[in-house]
Amino acid sequence: MDTGAAGAESADATKNVGEAPDAETKNTDGAVPRPRAHGSRAPHFVKRSRPLHLTWQIGVAIVGFAVIVAGLIMMVIPGPGIPAVLVGLAILGTEFVWAQRTLLWTKDQATKAAQRALDPRTRRRNLIILIVGVILIAAAAGLYVWKYGLALP
Repeated sequence: MDTGAAGAESADATKNVGEAPDAETKNTDGAVPRPRAHGSRAPHFVKRSRPLHLTWQIGVAIVGFAVIVAGLIMMVIPGPGIPAVLVGLAILGTEFVWAQRTLLWTKDQATKAAQRALDPRTRRRNLIILIVGVILIAAAAGLYVWKYGLALP
């Protein structure tokens, strides 16, 4: 199981996953941030000892999967299910590359969905659907009040 822990401190820009940042990813001061390397974010004293690092990874996996399971349960019962699953993935992402990549893919998909939702044609269509729905509900409520009055049957 490769978690990317070996040599994480000495990773240079050629080992980083991702493409070169473009103008949209610049900081407010104009500097281009260096992409973070995938791998373990355990404290240095934990990474020095292989048994301690393995124990750390098992603990992170237990906590991360517990939060994900709680999030899946909260999708059925009332609660913040999707944010809990994302937090669980973020916890797992501190140690496991597959979780980091899954979380990045999820963020990309959410960004694409937000951009599609902000498209003027999509917004216009959604606004028209909303207005038609409100008119239909108001007409049904008006018909009910006209026929039966304000008293409940």
